[in-house]
Amino acid sequence: MKTFLQAFLLCVSVGIVAAAQDSPIPAPQKHQAAGIQSTSIMGAVSEPGEELRFVTDQRAWNVDNPETLKGHQGHYVRVNAHVCADKDSVHITEVKMPTASESRKNDVQ
Repeated sequence: MKTFLQAFLLCVSVGIVAAAQDSPIPAPQKHQAAGIQSTSIMGAVSEPGEELRFVTDQRAWNVDNPETLKGHQGHYVRVNAHVCADKDSVHITEVKMPTASESRKNDVQ
């Protein structure tokens, strides 16, 4: 009986140690939890005098952080952004001028 109790306690303690070795599941990031995708988009920034918007071939997006587009009004740019399609808005994380191979005149070809 004493040997059985020791073997039982050994099995339980090994099981507890093994369960403690599992890594915790990381919590989803805020943007992923809200269904927002991060993507690279090319489009034009609306002209000065209008509400600042980012316009692609398919749609016009409201910009959550328009200060990132200051100085790019009227330009064709590439942005990295978190897209929220249900709200028609983008949160821009990076703005770059397109390379020569990405320019708008090459889109027609």
